[in-house]
Amino acid sequence: MKELRELIHHANLTKTQKTIAEFILDNSSEACFMTSTEIAQKLAVSESSVIRFSRSLGYSGFMDFQKALRKSYQGKVLSISSSITVPSQRAAKASKLSGNTEYIQLHVNNAAKNLETVLANNTSASFEEAADLIIRARRKYIVASRGNSCLGDYFLLYLKHMAPNVETTSSSSISPIDHVCSITREDCLIVFSFPRYSSVDRSVVEMAREAGAAVVVVTDKPSALLAPYASVLITVPVDSSTFFNSMVAPQFAAEILLDVISHRVKGIEKRLRKIDRYLGKLGNY
Repeated sequence: MKELRELIHHANLTKTQKTIAEFILDNSSEACFMTSTEIAQKLAVSESSVIRFSRSLGYSGFMDFQKALRKSYQGKVLSISSSITVPSQRAAKASKLSGNTEYIQLHVNNAAKNLETVLANNTSASFEEAADLIIRARRKYIVASRGNSCLGDYFLLYLKHMAPNVETTSSSSISPIDHVCSITREDCLIVFSFPRYSSVDRSVVEMAREAGAAVVVVTDKPSALLAPYASVLITVPVDSSTFFNSMVAPQFAAEILLDVISHRVKGIEKRLRKIDRYLGKLGNY
């Protein structure tokens, strides 16, 4: 960004070229994916003006300029926001950068950025408050649909190792509504919800709040579908460089919450010894 601004600042641009420059500086992420024709149509200028603009900055043409622009904004552009919810649309955006073969490093960069955001967006008090609600609850219901079910299953397994009356709402024959129909104000609902959000999850959360139960929502942003229903809200980004959400940060948040719970409940060692004794007979750990 800094290099591009300096190039533009020192270039002898026409009025039309300055208009193009302002658009690209203000809309760098969008411009990275636009053709010279699309930019020309967007700004009501000729395509040749866009090409001449690229050459005025020292590039051989628009393709050469666009390649440099993509590289400059690689870290930002290659993180596909969860606001793009349709997998085919995410795949289409990712394919526009198919020339870049550093897939693993890009994935690592996105995951690292998401992990940093978990701690930046959530205080320790949020995790502690969520843990207290879960521990105090008579029954704990876990809600997670489709791509989020991996989080729900993980959380279910280890919360069951620490606390009684932990229930999943996932079943092939019974809907989440059936599972939660007896929820009361003494209970707690833990829901993992990421785009594309499930309307079934919303119905379950509405049922829980109507009953007066506490609701811990782990989702991607404060404006998410289920955020308004949260007794405690934990926001975690799932931005990625491919067509599916990255679950590294949500998994991290789930582990933090389980870690806090593990330091507050009693009897874990006894429960784990009992579980291990019986699992040992099966050889299924």
